[in-house]
Amino acid sequence: MKIAQIAPLAESVPPLLYGGTERIVSYLTEELVRQGHDVTLFASGDSRTSAELVPITEKALRLNPRVVDPIPYHMMLLEEVRRRADEFDALHFHIDLLHHPMTQDFAGRTITTLHGRLDLPDLPPFYRTFADNSLVSISDHQRLPMPPVNWAGTVYHGLPAGLLSPRFQVEDGYLAFLGRISPEKRPDRAIRIAARSGMPLRIAAKVDAVDRAYWESDIAPLIEQYPNVRFIGEINEAQKADFLGRASALLFPIDWPEPFGLVMIEAMACATPTIAFRCGSVPEVIDHGVSGFIVESEDEAVAAVADLPKLDRAIVRAAFDARFTAERMAADYVALYHDLPGARTDAARLRRERGEGAGLQVVA
Repeated sequence: MKIAQIAPLAESVPPLLYGGTERIVSYLTEELVRQGHDVTLFASGDSRTSAELVPITEKALRLNPRVVDPIPYHMMLLEEVRRRADEFDALHFHIDLLHHPMTQDFAGRTITTLHGRLDLPDLPPFYRTFADNSLVSISDHQRLPMPPVNWAGTVYHGLPAGLLSPRFQVEDGYLAFLGRISPEKRPDRAIRIAARSGMPLRIAAKVDAVDRAYWESDIAPLIEQYPNVRFIGEINEAQKADFLGRASALLFPIDWPEPFGLVMIEAMACATPTIAFRCGSVPEVIDHGVSGFIVESEDEAVAAVADLPKLDRAIVRAAFDARFTAERMAADYVALYHDLPGARTDAARLRRERGEGAGLQVVA
């Protein structure tokens, strides 16, 4: 198939540091190319890909101090996609909602993966207006706040199988917190859990400008109280395997409806179990007692730390291989592309003539 992947412009594809959506777009794009598809990636000019790259901006908007408003650049992105839309059998958007008014003439060849939270009050009226557009959720839980829409499927994220090497034996391990310093990620819980369990905690996280006050008022002073806590800062992809692989467990003490939680499968790929609070997608990603522990309180999390020796790290990695590879993710998306009502493929036409493909749900 000839497929367009349309990425956000905030980060490069893949991102240099933090950036979950752009990272998934990269993994998907590269795997589709590997599987023999003709892929065009619309993204920032500093992106790196084996697909045809259509650079919209010179570099990622977050890294350009001259950029004040990202909207004009995304309008430029949409105009370029509109201009070339007729070239593609399927167009896959990863930019939430900006494109929906523009794509109505070729909506039958588009799908949109929603990467963020959907429990925001301004979203239901928008999606009621564009209820026929094909949408993809990244967990079943993510869908719950939405009005009736055209869900094409749920496709869980995946990573290249060889991206993160597993470490099956860990000596003198620590607890790891990886991601972003923000109230909903609850690094304060991670600090208290580590302190109560007597384990060192290493925090590898970015601090966005919007969360700077929370960092300064709540988290930095808490770190100073506990000598077992080490703040590393933001790390890149090359550092991630070592950081997660040497950890006894990843702490994922979230307090919000997490749509997916990429870091959980990154830890799983490293054979590192996750101790996660029961929120959002967590029960869909973590197999309790197999790839980690699902808890509902700090007391349960402390108890789970003590139970970590009961888990077999080889089985943790096996859970990743069975459910969360980029190969499986790409295959799930290709199935959706073929079943789009306007997809220009013989396979899709034959399925439609046979009355197949309606209401398809793709899950890992």
